[in-house]
Amino acid sequence: SLHKILITVNLGGRRSSEVFDWYLAEFRKEFAKAKHIAIITGAGVSAESGVPTFRGAGGYWRTWQAQDLATPGAFSRDPSLVWEFYHYRREVMYSKKPNAAHLAIAECEARLSQQGRSVVVITQNIDELHHRAGSKHILEIHGSLFKTRCLSCGEVKENHKSPICPALEGKGAPDPEAKDARIPVNDLPRCERRGCHGLLRPHVVWFGETLDADILTSVEQELEKCDLCLVVGTSSIVYPAAMFAPQVAARGVPVAEFNTECTPATMRFVYHFEGPCGTMLPPALARHESEPV
Repeated sequence: SLHKILITVNLGGRRSSEVFDWYLAEFRKEFAKAKHIAIITGAGVSAESGVPTFRGAGGYWRTWQAQDLATPGAFSRDPSLVWEFYHYRREVMYSKKPNAAHLAIAECEARLSQQGRSVVVITQNIDELHHRAGSKHILEIHGSLFKTRCLSCGEVKENHKSPICPALEGKGAPDPEAKDARIPVNDLPRCERRGCHGLLRPHVVWFGETLDADILTSVEQELEKCDLCLVVGTSSIVYPAAMFAPQVAARGVPVAEFNTECTPATMRFVYHFEGPCGTMLPPALARHESEPV
C-alpha cells in the first residue's frame, strides 16, 4: 500500500523527495474530493507553540506530575494548590501564539466553507489555540483552560481574566522550591452569579472523570459523516480519543496521521506524514488546483 511504501522510505533513513511528492499528491486527491473533513488534534499540534505537555519525562510542575493534580480528589483535598497549577497554565498561554498548523487548519475551514464543504476540529487540547487561530467549528473534548464551572450551581462560563482572582496574582511558579500559596478557600475563584458565590473549578476533564455526553454525541455524528479524517499531533493512546480515527478507518474512510513519530494506531491508517505538524500540515491543506479560486 501507499502507506507501507512511505514507512519503508522513512525507515531507510532518507526520504526520497520523489516518492514523498507522489505520496502527498495521492493524499491531496482525497482532500480535493472530501466534503466533510474531521481533524482530530492533540498536544503535538501545540508543542510547536511552546505549550508544555505535562506528559512523559520532564512533565512536572514543581514536584507534581499533572495526573497528581488534575483529579477531583486533588481539588477537594487542596483546591488552592490545584488552582495555582491551573493559574500557571493559563498565564503561560497568554504568551503563546497559534503556529502554522493551527493557522493552516483555520484557513482551510474558512476556504472550504465557501465551497459548501465542512471542516470540524475535534481537539483534546484545552489551550484554545484553535480558537485564536480562527477555527469556528471546534469540539473541545477535554474542556478549556479558559472556562470555569461552579461546584454549587453548575454554571459554565468563559473566563479570560489575568489573574483569575486577586489572591492568585504572582502565584503558581513552577520552581520545585516554590512554596505553596495556601490560599483560603473563600479567596479562590468564586461564582459571580447572583446569590451563589460557589467555588469555581477549571472546566476541564480530569483523570477519572467522564467526557461530556453531549460533546461525545456531536463527535460521533461528525465521525459518522466525515469522508476524510486527519489525526494531528496525538499519541493515539488517550481514550476514548484514541479510538476515534481507527473507528473511521474501519468503515473504509481514508485517515492521514501527522506526527513526529509513528503511534500505536499508525498501521491502521492509509497515510502517515512524519515530521513537525507546522511543517507537514500547511502543504497538505493548501488550496488544491481543482478548487475554485
